[in-house]
Amino acid sequence: MIDLAAYAREKGVKYFMISYTDLFGGQRAKLVPAPAISGMVADGAGFAGFATWLDMTPAYPDMLAVPDTDTVIQLPWKPEVAWVAANCIMEGEEVDQAPRNVLRRLVAEAAKDGLRVKTGIEAEFFLLTPDGMAISDPADTAAKPCYDQQAVMRRYDVIAEICDYMLDLGWGPYQNDHEDANGQFEMNWEFDDALVTADRHSFFKFMVKSVAEKHGLRATFMPKPIEGLTGNGCHAHVSVWDREGKTNAFVDATKELSLSDKGRAFLGGIMKHASALAAITNPTVNSYKRINAPRTISGATWAPNTVTWTGNNRTHMVRVPGPGRFELRLPDGAVNPYLLQAVIIAAGLSGVRSDADPGPRYDIDMYAEGHKIEGAPKLPLNLLDAIRMLDADVELKAMLGEDFSASYMKMKMQEWNSFVSHFSRWEREHTLDI
Repeated sequence: MIDLAAYAREKGVKYFMISYTDLFGGQRAKLVPAPAISGMVADGAGFAGFATWLDMTPAYPDMLAVPDTDTVIQLPWKPEVAWVAANCIMEGEEVDQAPRNVLRRLVAEAAKDGLRVKTGIEAEFFLLTPDGMAISDPADTAAKPCYDQQAVMRRYDVIAEICDYMLDLGWGPYQNDHEDANGQFEMNWEFDDALVTADRHSFFKFMVKSVAEKHGLRATFMPKPIEGLTGNGCHAHVSVWDREGKTNAFVDATKELSLSDKGRAFLGGIMKHASALAAITNPTVNSYKRINAPRTISGATWAPNTVTWTGNNRTHMVRVPGPGRFELRLPDGAVNPYLLQAVIIAAGLSGVRSDADPGPRYDIDMYAEGHKIEGAPKLPLNLLDAIRMLDADVELKAMLGEDFSASYMKMKMQEWNSFVSHFSRWEREHTLDI
Protein backbone atom coordinates (compact mmCIF):
# COMPACT_ATOMS: atom_id res chain seq x y z
CA MET A 1 0.00 0.00 0.00
CA ILE A 2 1.51 3.29 -1.14
CA ASP A 3 1.58 6.19 1.34
CA LEU A 4 0.05 8.92 -0.82
CA ALA A 5 1.14 11.75 1.46
CA ALA A 6 4.75 10.60 1.20
CA TYR A 7 4.26 10.05 -2.54
CA ALA A 8 3.14 13.67 -2.91
CA ARG A 9 6.18 14.98 -1.06
CA GLU A 10 8.57 12.82 -3.11
CA LYS A 11 7.00 13.54 -6.52
CA GLY A 12 5.99 17.16 -6.05
CA VAL A 13 2.29 16.34 -6.38
CA LYS A 14 -0.07 19.15 -5.33
CA TYR A 15 -3.40 17.48 -6.07
CA PHE A 16 -4.88 13.99 -6.34
CA MET A 17 -7.78 13.04 -8.61
CA ILE A 18 -9.79 10.43 -6.71
CA SER A 19 -11.59 8.73 -9.58
CA TYR A 20 -14.32 6.16 -10.06
CA THR A 21 -16.23 4.99 -13.16
CA ASP A 22 -20.03 4.95 -13.23
CA LEU A 23 -22.34 2.46 -14.97
CA PHE A 24 -22.18 4.29 -18.30
CA GLY A 25 -18.37 4.43 -18.28
CA GLY A 26 -18.25 8.08 -17.21
CA GLN A 27 -15.16 8.89 -15.21
CA ARG A 28 -15.91 10.93 -12.10
CA ALA A 29 -13.36 12.54 -9.83
CA LYS A 30 -12.70 14.96 -7.01
CA LEU A 31 -9.56 17.08 -7.01
CA VAL A 32 -8.07 16.75 -3.52
CA PRO A 33 -5.15 18.88 -2.28
CA ALA A 34 -2.19 16.79 -1.17
CA PRO A 35 -2.35 17.89 2.51
CA ALA A 36 -5.87 16.35 2.72
CA ILE A 37 -5.10 13.04 1.04
CA SER A 38 -4.46 10.97 4.18
CA GLY A 39 -7.99 11.68 5.39
CA MET A 40 -9.40 10.67 2.02
CA VAL A 41 -7.48 7.39 2.11
CA ALA A 42 -8.91 6.67 5.55
CA ASP A 43 -12.50 7.76 4.96
CA GLY A 44 -13.01 8.24 1.21
CA ALA A 45 -14.06 11.25 -0.85
CA GLY A 46 -17.79 11.94 -0.72
CA PHE A 47 -20.02 11.84 -3.81
CA ALA A 48 -23.75 12.02 -4.46
CA GLY A 49 -24.24 8.88 -6.53
CA PHE A 50 -27.49 10.13 -8.07
CA ALA A 51 -25.57 13.01 -9.66
CA THR A 52 -23.72 10.47 -11.85
CA TRP A 53 -24.94 7.49 -13.87
CA LEU A 54 -25.69 5.19 -10.95
CA ASP A 55 -29.03 3.73 -9.96
CA MET A 56 -29.60 5.95 -6.92
CA THR A 57 -31.90 8.75 -5.79
CA PRO A 58 -31.13 12.09 -4.13
CA ALA A 59 -32.19 10.49 -0.83
CA TYR A 60 -29.28 8.05 -0.80
CA PRO A 61 -26.49 8.58 1.77
CA ASP A 62 -23.08 9.82 0.70
CA MET A 63 -21.16 7.43 -1.51
CA LEU A 64 -17.51 7.36 -0.50
CA ALA A 65 -14.77 6.72 -3.05
CA VAL A 66 -11.87 5.14 -1.19
CA PRO A 67 -8.56 5.36 -3.10
CA ASP A 68 -6.78 2.15 -4.06
CA THR A 69 -3.40 3.68 -3.39
CA ASP A 70 -1.46 1.12 -5.42
CA THR A 71 -3.09 2.47 -8.61
CA VAL A 72 -1.70 6.01 -8.27
CA ILE A 73 -0.39 7.56 -11.50
CA GLN A 74 1.28 10.96 -11.73
CA LEU A 75 -0.17 12.70 -14.77
CA PRO A 76 2.70 12.80 -17.28
CA TRP A 77 1.25 15.90 -18.97
CA LYS A 78 0.58 17.70 -15.65
CA PRO A 79 2.97 16.24 -13.03
CA GLU A 80 1.60 18.29 -10.16
CA VAL A 81 -1.55 16.13 -10.31
CA ALA A 82 -1.86 12.38 -9.63
CA TRP A 83 -4.78 10.10 -10.53
CA VAL A 84 -5.87 7.23 -8.31
CA ALA A 85 -8.66 4.70 -8.88
CA ALA A 86 -11.16 4.33 -6.06
CA ASN A 87 -13.59 1.73 -4.72
CA CYS A 88 -17.09 2.94 -3.88
CA ILE A 89 -18.64 2.24 -0.48
CA MET A 90 -21.83 3.39 1.24
CA GLU A 91 -22.49 3.12 4.96
CA GLY A 92 -19.54 0.79 5.34
CA GLU A 93 -20.56 -1.62 2.56
CA GLU A 94 -19.28 -1.90 -0.99
CA VAL A 95 -21.66 -0.48 -3.60
CA ASP A 96 -22.67 -3.59 -5.55
CA GLN A 97 -23.43 -1.72 -8.76
CA ALA A 98 -20.09 0.17 -8.88
CA PRO A 99 -18.20 -1.28 -11.89
CA ARG A 100 -14.78 -1.61 -10.22
CA ASN A 101 -16.38 -3.46 -7.33
CA VAL A 102 -18.12 -5.82 -9.78
CA LEU A 103 -14.76 -6.64 -11.37
CA ARG A 104 -12.94 -7.04 -8.05
CA ARG A 105 -15.57 -9.51 -6.88
CA LEU A 106 -15.25 -11.58 -10.07
CA VAL A 107 -11.44 -11.57 -9.87
CA ALA A 108 -11.84 -13.02 -6.36
CA GLU A 109 -14.39 -15.53 -7.67
CA ALA A 110 -11.93 -16.75 -10.32
CA ALA A 111 -9.23 -17.04 -7.67
CA LYS A 112 -11.47 -19.47 -5.75
CA ASP A 113 -11.15 -21.77 -8.76
CA GLY A 114 -7.40 -21.25 -8.85
CA LEU A 115 -7.63 -19.07 -11.96
CA ARG A 116 -6.04 -15.74 -12.77
CA VAL A 117 -7.45 -13.99 -15.82
CA LYS A 118 -5.04 -11.84 -17.83
CA THR A 119 -6.08 -9.60 -20.68
CA GLY A 120 -4.86 -7.06 -23.17
CA ILE A 121 -7.06 -4.64 -25.08
CA GLU A 122 -6.85 -2.80 -28.40
CA ALA A 123 -8.49 0.57 -27.81
CA GLU A 124 -9.25 2.36 -31.08
CA PHE A 125 -10.08 6.05 -31.28
CA PHE A 126 -10.60 8.89 -33.75
CA LEU A 127 -8.89 12.28 -33.68
CA LEU A 128 -11.52 14.82 -34.69
CA THR A 129 -11.90 18.57 -35.00
CA PRO A 130 -12.79 20.26 -31.68
CA ASP A 131 -16.51 20.32 -32.52
CA GLY A 132 -16.44 16.56 -33.17
CA MET A 133 -17.95 16.94 -36.63
CA ALA A 134 -15.05 15.86 -38.87
CA ILE A 135 -11.71 14.08 -38.79
CA SER A 136 -8.92 16.44 -37.84
CA ASP A 137 -6.60 15.70 -40.78
CA PRO A 138 -8.10 16.95 -44.09
CA ALA A 139 -5.41 15.06 -46.02
CA ASP A 140 -6.48 11.71 -44.54
CA THR A 141 -8.74 10.64 -47.40
CA ALA A 142 -7.42 7.27 -48.64
CA ALA A 143 -9.94 4.53 -49.40
CA LYS A 144 -7.72 2.06 -47.51
CA PRO A 145 -5.97 4.19 -44.89
CA CYS A 146 -4.95 1.37 -42.52
CA TYR A 147 -1.24 1.58 -41.57
CA ASP A 148 -0.85 4.73 -43.71
CA GLN A 149 2.60 5.98 -42.72
CA GLN A 150 2.06 9.54 -43.98
CA ALA A 151 -1.20 9.85 -42.05
CA VAL A 152 0.25 8.51 -38.81
CA MET A 153 3.23 10.85 -39.10
CA ARG A 154 0.95 13.86 -39.58
CA ARG A 155 -0.38 13.04 -36.11
CA TYR A 156 3.06 12.09 -34.76
CA ASP A 157 3.03 14.78 -32.07
CA VAL A 158 -0.13 13.38 -30.46
CA ILE A 159 0.61 9.65 -30.86
CA ALA A 160 4.28 9.89 -29.82
CA GLU A 161 3.44 11.98 -26.76
CA ILE A 162 0.93 9.39 -25.54
CA CYS A 163 3.31 6.51 -26.28
CA ASP A 164 6.18 8.28 -24.50
CA TYR A 165 3.96 8.58 -21.44
CA MET A 166 3.11 4.87 -21.53
CA LEU A 167 6.81 4.04 -21.81
CA ASP A 168 7.55 6.21 -18.78
CA LEU A 169 4.70 4.57 -16.86
CA GLY A 170 6.14 1.11 -17.56
CA TRP A 171 3.10 -0.20 -19.44
CA GLY A 172 5.21 -1.78 -22.18
CA PRO A 173 3.65 -0.15 -25.26
CA TYR A 174 4.81 -1.99 -28.36
CA GLN A 175 3.07 -0.59 -31.44
CA ASN A 176 0.99 2.33 -32.69
CA ASP A 177 -0.75 2.62 -36.03
CA HIS A 178 -3.27 4.41 -38.19
CA GLU A 179 -6.31 2.18 -38.27
CA ASP A 180 -8.81 1.19 -40.96
CA ALA A 181 -10.86 4.39 -40.90
CA ASN A 182 -9.71 7.86 -41.89
CA GLY A 183 -8.72 9.70 -38.73
CA GLN A 184 -8.59 6.51 -36.63
CA PHE A 185 -5.68 5.20 -34.54
CA GLU A 186 -4.80 2.29 -32.27
CA MET A 187 -2.13 2.02 -29.57
CA ASN A 188 -1.16 -1.24 -27.87
CA TRP A 189 0.50 -2.04 -24.55
CA GLU A 190 1.35 -5.28 -22.74
CA PHE A 191 -1.33 -7.51 -21.24
CA ASP A 192 -1.69 -7.92 -17.47
CA ASP A 193 -4.10 -9.03 -14.76
CA ALA A 194 -7.69 -8.07 -15.58
CA LEU A 195 -7.96 -5.39 -12.87
CA VAL A 196 -4.64 -3.82 -13.87
CA THR A 197 -5.75 -3.76 -17.52
CA ALA A 198 -9.08 -2.17 -16.56
CA ASP A 199 -7.37 0.57 -14.52
CA ARG A 200 -4.94 1.26 -17.36
CA HIS A 201 -7.73 1.21 -19.94
CA SER A 202 -9.64 3.77 -17.86
CA PHE A 203 -6.57 5.98 -17.49
CA PHE A 204 -5.68 5.54 -21.19
CA LYS A 205 -9.00 7.00 -22.28
CA PHE A 206 -8.51 9.95 -19.93
CA MET A 207 -4.95 10.43 -21.17
CA VAL A 208 -5.81 10.24 -24.89
CA LYS A 209 -8.62 12.76 -24.53
CA SER A 210 -6.42 15.10 -22.45
CA VAL A 211 -3.47 15.01 -24.84
CA ALA A 212 -5.76 15.50 -27.84
CA GLU A 213 -7.28 18.57 -26.18
CA LYS A 214 -3.78 19.87 -25.47
CA HIS A 215 -3.13 19.74 -29.23
CA GLY A 216 -6.42 21.44 -30.12
CA LEU A 217 -8.14 18.19 -31.19
CA ARG A 218 -10.91 15.98 -29.87
CA ALA A 219 -10.45 12.26 -29.31
CA THR A 220 -13.45 9.95 -29.34
CA PHE A 221 -13.90 6.26 -28.58
CA MET A 222 -17.50 6.37 -29.86
CA PRO A 223 -18.30 3.06 -31.62
CA LYS A 224 -19.38 4.61 -34.94
CA PRO A 225 -18.64 8.34 -34.99
CA ILE A 226 -18.61 8.73 -38.79
CA GLU A 227 -21.05 7.07 -41.17
CA GLY A 228 -19.44 4.88 -43.82
CA LEU A 229 -16.16 4.43 -41.95
CA THR A 230 -14.97 1.55 -39.80
CA GLY A 231 -16.01 1.98 -36.15
CA ASN A 232 -13.99 1.96 -32.95
CA GLY A 233 -13.50 -1.54 -31.63
CA CYS A 234 -11.95 -2.57 -28.33
CA HIS A 235 -10.79 -6.11 -28.98
CA ALA A 236 -9.84 -8.08 -25.87
CA HIS A 237 -7.14 -10.75 -25.80
CA VAL A 238 -7.86 -13.25 -23.05
CA SER A 239 -5.76 -15.88 -21.32
CA VAL A 240 -6.17 -17.68 -18.00
CA TRP A 241 -3.28 -18.64 -15.75
CA ASP A 242 -2.72 -20.50 -12.51
CA ARG A 243 -3.06 -18.71 -9.19
CA GLU A 244 0.56 -17.51 -9.25
CA GLY A 245 0.27 -16.27 -12.83
CA LYS A 246 3.15 -18.44 -14.05
CA THR A 247 1.48 -21.24 -16.01
CA ASN A 248 -0.93 -20.54 -18.87
CA ALA A 249 -3.93 -22.81 -18.30
CA PHE A 250 -5.12 -22.27 -21.88
CA VAL A 251 -2.13 -24.02 -23.49
CA ASP A 252 -2.15 -27.69 -24.49
CA ALA A 253 -0.07 -28.51 -27.55
CA THR A 254 -1.96 -31.79 -28.06
CA LYS A 255 -5.30 -30.06 -28.60
CA GLU A 256 -6.88 -28.22 -31.53
CA LEU A 257 -5.21 -24.81 -31.96
CA SER A 258 -3.21 -25.71 -28.82
CA LEU A 259 -6.24 -24.61 -26.78
CA SER A 260 -6.60 -26.69 -23.61
CA ASP A 261 -9.82 -28.24 -22.38
CA LYS A 262 -10.10 -25.47 -19.80
CA GLY A 263 -9.52 -22.90 -22.52
CA ARG A 264 -12.25 -24.45 -24.67
CA ALA A 265 -14.65 -24.42 -21.73
CA PHE A 266 -13.86 -20.76 -20.97
CA LEU A 267 -14.43 -19.97 -24.65
CA GLY A 268 -17.61 -22.05 -24.47
CA GLY A 269 -18.89 -19.72 -21.77
CA ILE A 270 -18.18 -16.68 -23.96
CA MET A 271 -20.04 -18.28 -26.87
CA LYS A 272 -22.94 -19.41 -24.65
CA HIS A 273 -23.52 -15.93 -23.24
CA ALA A 274 -22.44 -13.84 -26.26
CA SER A 275 -25.79 -12.36 -27.17
CA ALA A 276 -26.41 -11.32 -23.56
CA LEU A 277 -22.95 -9.96 -22.85
CA ALA A 278 -23.33 -7.68 -25.88
CA ALA A 279 -25.43 -5.43 -23.63
CA ILE A 280 -22.20 -4.72 -21.76
CA THR A 281 -19.54 -5.03 -24.46
CA ASN A 282 -21.65 -2.90 -26.83
CA PRO A 283 -23.46 -0.61 -24.41
CA THR A 284 -24.86 2.26 -26.48
CA VAL A 285 -27.43 2.87 -29.19
CA ASN A 286 -24.56 3.78 -31.49
CA SER A 287 -22.80 0.45 -30.79
CA TYR A 288 -25.20 -1.36 -33.11
CA LYS A 289 -24.24 0.90 -36.01
CA ARG A 290 -20.84 -0.81 -35.79
CA ILE A 291 -21.65 -4.51 -35.35
CA ASN A 292 -24.55 -4.49 -37.80
CA ALA A 293 -23.04 -2.08 -40.31
CA PRO A 294 -23.02 -2.30 -44.09
CA ARG A 295 -19.65 -2.60 -45.81
CA THR A 296 -17.46 0.43 -45.17
CA ILE A 297 -15.39 2.50 -47.60
CA SER A 298 -12.34 0.32 -46.86
CA GLY A 299 -14.29 -2.82 -47.82
CA ALA A 300 -14.94 -4.38 -44.39
CA THR A 301 -16.37 -3.36 -41.02
CA TRP A 302 -13.95 -5.59 -39.05
CA ALA A 303 -16.84 -6.18 -36.63
CA PRO A 304 -18.85 -9.39 -36.12
CA ASN A 305 -22.61 -9.83 -36.33
CA THR A 306 -22.82 -13.59 -35.66
CA VAL A 307 -21.74 -15.76 -32.71
CA THR A 308 -18.94 -17.83 -34.29
CA TRP A 309 -15.31 -18.63 -33.52
CA THR A 310 -12.31 -19.58 -35.62
CA GLY A 311 -8.53 -19.86 -35.80
CA ASN A 312 -6.51 -16.89 -37.05
CA ASN A 313 -9.35 -15.27 -39.01
CA ARG A 314 -10.56 -11.73 -38.26
CA THR A 315 -14.05 -12.12 -39.71
CA HIS A 316 -15.46 -14.00 -36.69
CA MET A 317 -16.55 -12.88 -33.22
CA VAL A 318 -13.72 -14.84 -31.59
CA ARG A 319 -10.43 -15.88 -33.12
CA VAL A 320 -7.62 -17.97 -31.69
CA PRO A 321 -4.54 -16.31 -33.21
CA GLY A 322 -1.99 -18.44 -31.40
CA PRO A 323 -1.45 -20.80 -28.45
CA GLY A 324 -2.65 -19.74 -25.04
CA ARG A 325 -5.13 -16.97 -25.79
CA PHE A 326 -8.14 -15.93 -27.80
CA GLU A 327 -9.32 -12.57 -29.09
CA LEU A 328 -12.88 -11.39 -28.44
CA ARG A 329 -13.65 -8.96 -31.28
CA LEU A 330 -17.13 -7.96 -30.14
CA PRO A 331 -16.46 -5.04 -27.70
CA ASP A 332 -16.41 -1.46 -28.93
CA GLY A 333 -14.88 1.80 -27.78
CA ALA A 334 -17.83 2.75 -25.57
CA VAL A 335 -17.38 -0.30 -23.33
CA ASN A 336 -16.89 0.38 -19.63
CA PRO A 337 -13.27 -0.66 -18.89
CA TYR A 338 -14.24 -2.47 -15.68
CA LEU A 339 -17.41 -4.10 -16.94
CA LEU A 340 -15.59 -5.40 -20.04
CA GLN A 341 -13.23 -7.41 -17.87
CA ALA A 342 -16.00 -8.38 -15.47
CA VAL A 343 -18.29 -9.84 -18.12
CA ILE A 344 -15.42 -11.76 -19.75
CA ILE A 345 -14.61 -13.38 -16.40
CA ALA A 346 -18.28 -13.99 -15.58
CA ALA A 347 -19.04 -15.70 -18.88
CA GLY A 348 -15.75 -17.61 -18.93
CA LEU A 349 -16.12 -18.88 -15.35
CA SER A 350 -19.64 -20.00 -16.19
CA GLY A 351 -18.15 -21.98 -19.06
CA VAL A 352 -15.37 -23.55 -17.00
CA ARG A 353 -17.75 -24.58 -14.22
CA SER A 354 -20.19 -26.20 -16.65
CA ASP A 355 -17.56 -27.52 -19.09
CA ALA A 356 -19.29 -25.58 -21.86
CA ASP A 357 -18.77 -26.58 -25.48
CA PRO A 358 -17.89 -23.59 -27.73
CA GLY A 359 -19.52 -25.35 -30.68
CA PRO A 360 -18.03 -25.93 -34.12
CA ARG A 361 -15.08 -23.94 -35.37
CA TYR A 362 -15.60 -22.17 -38.70
CA ASP A 363 -12.76 -21.05 -40.91
CA ILE A 364 -14.73 -19.41 -43.71
CA ASP A 365 -14.77 -15.71 -44.57
CA MET A 366 -17.82 -14.65 -42.58
CA TYR A 367 -18.23 -11.45 -44.59
CA ALA A 368 -18.48 -13.35 -47.88
CA GLU A 369 -19.86 -16.74 -46.83
CA GLY A 370 -21.55 -16.20 -43.48
CA HIS A 371 -24.93 -16.96 -44.99
CA LYS A 372 -23.82 -20.59 -45.39
CA ILE A 373 -23.72 -21.16 -41.63
CA GLU A 374 -26.95 -22.47 -40.15
CA GLY A 375 -27.84 -22.35 -36.48
CA ALA A 376 -25.27 -19.81 -35.27
CA PRO A 377 -27.00 -17.09 -33.22
CA LYS A 378 -27.05 -13.57 -34.60
CA LEU A 379 -25.86 -10.79 -32.34
CA PRO A 380 -28.51 -8.28 -31.18
CA LEU A 381 -29.69 -5.79 -33.76
CA ASN A 382 -30.00 -2.92 -31.30
CA LEU A 383 -29.54 -1.97 -27.66
CA LEU A 384 -33.09 -2.99 -26.72
CA ASP A 385 -32.55 -6.51 -28.07
CA ALA A 386 -29.27 -6.72 -26.15
CA ILE A 387 -30.89 -5.62 -22.88
CA ARG A 388 -33.62 -8.23 -23.37
CA MET A 389 -31.02 -10.92 -24.04
CA LEU A 390 -29.17 -9.99 -20.85
CA ASP A 391 -32.41 -10.01 -18.86
CA ALA A 392 -33.17 -13.52 -20.15
CA ASP A 393 -29.70 -14.85 -19.23
CA VAL A 394 -30.32 -15.75 -15.59
CA GLU A 395 -26.92 -17.40 -15.16
CA LEU A 396 -24.90 -14.46 -16.46
CA LYS A 397 -26.89 -11.99 -14.35
CA ALA A 398 -26.18 -14.08 -11.26
CA MET A 399 -22.47 -14.23 -12.06
CA LEU A 400 -22.32 -10.46 -12.48
CA GLY A 401 -24.44 -9.89 -9.37
CA GLU A 402 -28.20 -9.47 -9.18
CA ASP A 403 -28.07 -5.93 -7.77
CA PHE A 404 -25.63 -4.78 -10.43
CA SER A 405 -27.57 -6.47 -13.24
CA ALA A 406 -30.89 -4.94 -12.17
CA SER A 407 -29.39 -1.46 -11.88
CA TYR A 408 -27.55 -1.72 -15.18
CA MET A 409 -30.59 -2.88 -17.13
CA LYS A 410 -32.80 -0.24 -15.50
CA MET A 411 -30.41 2.56 -16.45
CA LYS A 412 -29.93 1.22 -19.97
CA MET A 413 -33.69 0.97 -20.50
CA GLN A 414 -33.95 4.61 -19.50
CA GLU A 415 -31.28 5.39 -22.11
CA TRP A 416 -33.16 3.41 -24.77
CA ASN A 417 -36.45 5.13 -23.93
CA SER A 418 -34.73 8.50 -24.21
CA PHE A 419 -33.43 7.52 -27.65
CA VAL A 420 -36.75 6.31 -29.05
CA SER A 421 -38.58 9.40 -27.78
CA HIS A 422 -36.14 11.63 -29.68
CA PHE A 423 -37.65 13.19 -32.82
CA SER A 424 -35.13 12.71 -35.61
CA ARG A 425 -34.43 14.35 -38.94
CA TRP A 426 -34.88 10.93 -40.60
CA GLU A 427 -38.51 10.77 -39.44
CA ARG A 428 -39.30 14.14 -40.94
CA GLU A 429 -37.54 13.34 -44.23
CA HIS A 430 -39.31 9.98 -44.65
CA THR A 431 -42.72 10.62 -43.13
CA LEU A 432 -43.70 14.25 -43.69
CA ASP A 433 -45.53 13.60 -46.95
CA ILE A 434 -47.15 10.29 -46.09
